[in-house]
This record gives sequence, C-alpha cells and structure tokens, in this order.
Amino acid sequence: MEGDIAQLGQYIGAGIAALGSGVAAIGVGNVASNFLAGALRNPSAAASQTATLFIGLAFAEALGIFSFLVAVLLMFAI
Repeated sequence: MEGDIAQLGQYIGAGIAALGSGVAAIGVGNVASNFLAGALRNPSAAASQTATLFIGLAFAEALGIFSFLVAVLLMFAI
C-alpha cells in the first residue's frame, strides 16, 4: 500500500512539473508575437532586435526543458 501511494505522488508531481512545458510554449509564443508586433510597427529597428528575440526564445525554451527534466526525474528516480 505504501508503494502505491509513493508512486501516485511521483505521477502527480511529474504531471505538475510537465505543465511547465506547456507554459514554456506559451512564453515562446509571447516572445515571438511581441517581436513581430514591434517589427511591424518599426521595420527599420527589427534587424537590431533579432539577437534579443533569440535570447528570449532560448530562455523560454530552457525553462520548458528544465521542467521536462524535473518531470522525468520524478517519474524514474525513485
């Protein structure tokens, strides 16, 4: 009985941690949409903001990867 409860806790924790991947996808969409909105407002400044776009995408994607790793660790570590 104790093993079942511990395994249930692992699965619930992994599911909650996996929600971070979905939130990261929303963050990537936000970064890209804000860049596109700014580039359409001022096309001459869009070229200088491309590096900032990629940095923002990388940070948002890294958070998704970290949450995925936490979910995997919770599923298979114990």
